[in-house]
Amino acid sequence: MPTQRGATVWLTGLPSAGKSTIAHGCEPELRARGLRVEVLDGDAVRPHLAAARGYSRDDRAINIRRIGWVAELLARNGVLVLVSAIAPFRDVRGQVRAAHEANGTAYLEVHVSTPVEVASERDVKGLYARQRVGEISGLTGVDDPYEEPLKPELVIAAHEHPVDESVTLLLEFLTAQGLAGRPVAVS
Repeated sequence: MPTQRGATVWLTGLPSAGKSTIAHGCEPELRARGLRVEVLDGDAVRPHLAAARGYSRDDRAINIRRIGWVAELLARNGVLVLVSAIAPFRDVRGQVRAAHEANGTAYLEVHVSTPVEVASERDVKGLYARQRVGEISGLTGVDDPYEEPLKPELVIAAHEHPVDESVTLLLEFLTAQGLAGRPVAVS
């Protein structure tokens, strides 16, 4: 197998924006291209890296830095890492980027820019409904801040595209960056 350049591609956006759907949608194609790829989904990783943490700013920052450390470790070892985690704070995302750069590891930020009105209609996990009736508070983008990236390497307006088009946008971007190999020829 040829040597693969690792990288972290961080998909950030509101809850129910489409981050995980896009990341998981890209994974089979990237594997078919012969790449080593891992998806670090914020919801799946949190119980293992931050189970005892809540959702305060400090707890969220710790969780994101931990996910970033795992992503950088994998990327440094030639894995293409797709992280789908809200990561609501610019400064913490900047810290993760800086840690990657300090180790010579590529870090690319993708803003899945679905507006809160659309995300709340999707409400994949029922969080927006629970927040509306007062069962939870501190929902990112509603009653807790979400700081949009100022200069992401890619913006995907997932609310304007069907899922397969959003996945294609990310795959095309990764290919243009030299991270995704070549598309598999369909015979």
